[in-house]
Amino acid sequence: MFKTIANPADCEVRSVIRFLNAKNVKPAEIHRQLVEIYGENVMADGMVRKWVRQFNDGRTNVHDEARSWRPSVVNDGFMAKVNEKIRENSRFTIRMLCDEFPQISKTVLHEIVTNRLNYRKLCSRWVPKMFTGVHKTKGLGSALTFLTRYSDEDNEFLNKIVTGDETWVCHVTPESKQ
Repeated sequence: MFKTIANPADCEVRSVIRFLNAKNVKPAEIHRQLVEIYGENVMADGMVRKWVRQFNDGRTNVHDEARSWRPSVVNDGFMAKVNEKIRENSRFTIRMLCDEFPQISKTVLHEIVTNRLNYRKLCSRWVPKMFTGVHKTKGLGSALTFLTRYSDEDNEFLNKIVTGDETWVCHVTPESKQ
């Protein structure tokens, strides 16, 4: 029985393919040996055949070729700038953000706002989707206050409580439409 190798580098697997191909081993046998040593998820049979064809056509490099795509401008600093613009005006639109950040497309900005910054549209305002640590701490503080008052006032205190669902309401003074 052979010892298996976990998480091999791509260039290592390609080097083995190149070596076995130079010894005239058939692609199916190369794939079988790769699976035997590196495990089931090492490389698909079709990819082994593709690399064998490339090595037969004269390729000698086993490393990835450099790609010429544009570097992403979406990073933590950029997301902080978008978040700052949202906090300045909660009634923003994605179109307004496109005007502020012309280098980013509308769909990428929408993805940043909804998926990465976790905002959702609510009554023409963008609000955070998740409770923050501050919200959770305030909720815990309120619950402790209720327990303390209940222990002091007993059932009389329960008659003064108004209940509702778990919706958090943030008081905002609406701005004038004029």
